[in-house]
Amino acid sequence: MAGRAIWKGIIHFGETNVPVKLHTAVKEERIQFHLLHRTDHVRLHQQMLCAHEKIPVPAEAQTKGFEVEAGKYIIVDPAELEQTIPGSSRMIEVHEFVKSEQLDSRFLDRVYSLEADLDINAAGYNELAGALQEMSVAGLCTWTMRKRSYFGALQASGRTLRLNTLRYADEVISVQSLELQEIPVSEKELKIAGDLISQLTAPFQPQKFENEHQHRLQELIEKKARGEKVVLLRPRILQPTASDKLLQALEASLKKAA
Repeated sequence: MAGRAIWKGIIHFGETNVPVKLHTAVKEERIQFHLLHRTDHVRLHQQMLCAHEKIPVPAEAQTKGFEVEAGKYIIVDPAELEQTIPGSSRMIEVHEFVKSEQLDSRFLDRVYSLEADLDINAAGYNELAGALQEMSVAGLCTWTMRKRSYFGALQASGRTLRLNTLRYADEVISVQSLELQEIPVSEKELKIAGDLISQLTAPFQPQKFENEHQHRLQELIEKKARGEKVVLLRPRILQPTASDKLLQALEASLKKAA
């Protein structure tokens, strides 16, 4: 697997130990801007100011506090915070296996690819990946990495193991708590919507899509770098379809897609 591993661990369940290397599976490349002084275009630097004395406060004079009520804080020392950091470990502990389709997408957070750590022992990697793939299951696991505790799902993507960090249950907002209003749908509307979806169904090919915002930002920067004048365009505002015209709009969309 190309690229440098960012962490090493050992998948453990039962009497089985599988050494692995962890690689980032996604990259986030965003155009970054810097804050400049408008008059001379010199880069600005942030300072921590005391809201009372209106003066900069150096790092050695700063401390952390938790606000318990307006203007009242509990001060927490670095040594006290250090005690809350989980102990260092390389173990990815698999607690149980669940069917992959049971994983709610709301819980999915960050994804990593796992490589067999050939420096230790590659035994068990292919067998584990094959079994997870064949049984369509995921291993719910916990581990500690870089002084943080994680909850995640171990899955197989072909012959490669994949590790997804998961959000904890109290971090996910239930649909029931939103109290969403139920909107009635007629059989005819449902049939037309189903036909439209069928006509637009295609294989998953994410490379057909691009980050339009980043693309426009890049074009803007290149134009300004060449000294070209930038024309400001008004954004197009789409109006929502009225409920009494939904059927008509679905029929028009179906004819357009045909």
